[in-house]
Amino acid sequence: MGLTDEEWAVLEPLVEACRPRAKVPPSNLRRTTSAIFWRHQNGAKWRALPEEFGPWWMAAQTFIRWSRLGVWERLLAMAQSRGVELGMAFLDGTSIRAHRKAAGAAVKTPLRRNGARVRRLAALVAAMAPRPA
Repeated sequence: MGLTDEEWAVLEPLVEACRPRAKVPPSNLRRTTSAIFWRHQNGAKWRALPEEFGPWWMAAQTFIRWSRLGVWERLLAMAQSRGVELGMAFLDGTSIRAHRKAAGAAVKTPLRRNGARVRRLAALVAAMAPRPA
């Protein structure tokens, strides 16, 4: 369910170059990154993460913190600068329900934009997976 060894080998140097530095190095960075990608590929709520991805709040907290710090923008720009082709995803609007406040609610742009970037990165990682012969 998580990132394969090949996908992580490509993604890890990019993540290490873009992530914020902390006093304590992150534990389970691969697992947390896999959880964030899984959540954005499936559109599930954070609390619906499978147990193999560890505590849901760790992935949610990392995603929100990195969104505020611009990590996802840097990661996407770095992946694109290396010539990696991103996959495309299409959504059918008839199957997407909007909240009744969607017409007039204030837009929280930073996290929404970063969600789209994470989905593009998740599509990128999926596109890099080895294809069956």
